[in-house]
Amino acid sequence: MPHHADRDSKLCAVCGRRFEWRKKWKDVWQEVRYCSERCRRRRSVSDQQQ
Repeated sequence: MPHHADRDSKLCAVCGRRFEWRKKWKDVWQEVRYCSERCRRRRSVSDQQQ
């Protein structure tokens, strides 16, 4: 079984926090850019304001 430290991780495009691979992202990991739904929504709101 893989260890927690061996998981792939990325930085969130909005808040800059590091987040790790999750099973629900198995098929789309390459496209995931945000650590949470909240950051994803916050990014689209800031894009619309500009």
